[in-house]
Amino acid sequence: MYAFLRGAGCPWRAIRLLVRQPVLWRYVAIPVGLNLLVGVVLYTTLLLAGFHLIGVLVEGWPAWMAWLLRGLLVTILFVALGYLLVRFGVVLGAPFYSRLSELLEERLRGTALASPPITLTGIARDLGRAMAFELKKLLLALAIGLPMLLLHLIPGAGSVLALLGGLALGATLACLDFFDPPLERRGLSFRAKLGFIRRHLPASAGFGLVCLGLVSIPLLNLLTVPVCIAAGTIFFCETAAEPSAK
Repeated sequence: MYAFLRGAGCPWRAIRLLVRQPVLWRYVAIPVGLNLLVGVVLYTTLLLAGFHLIGVLVEGWPAWMAWLLRGLLVTILFVALGYLLVRFGVVLGAPFYSRLSELLEERLRGTALASPPITLTGIARDLGRAMAFELKKLLLALAIGLPMLLLHLIPGAGSVLALLGGLALGATLACLDFFDPPLERRGLSFRAKLGFIRRHLPASAGFGLVCLGLVSIPLLNLLTVPVCIAAGTIFFCETAAEPSAK
């Protein structure tokens, strides 16, 4: 339980650290501005459409079952929109988040990180790795998420199991997103990044669930992506010895 709570507390420690480090604010302000633009588009289109679809789906159900199903579907809708916002936010703000994570790690560990020179070859390589990483996360989400949709066919308990499975999947994807800057600097493969999450359970579960919640709350999630990026770096520095690339 202590490890779970320690992981869950990383975002709050990140907020305190960022408040005390004005030099880092520019690496937060610019991505937040980008997130605001993306968030306005998402929530003025997909949220309204999602509420309309939920109303259609629960129509004709008994009142208590319709109430329960509506609650579950609204939760899934907010988590899904939070996931989309993170996807856009992480990609658009990647250069700022990478630098934010690097500067935080230097402060937390007290050593300067050796940054390779910027070259066209390096940019192409990093872009290829980033695209491959996003594709692998999408395949993971589809491979696990689509079968879980079938659980809704089981009356009663199926929807609850699907919700719990969706939360576990969402927490794992949140960990992959927010642990990625320090792990990517070490050249870890996708499998090795999943291994990092698994080795640090239950702390990583606490971290992932809190970050998933933060990026699923409308409006608040426009501000929390950089906080979660900083929190992932804090988690890495606090819990991991230097991992070797695989």
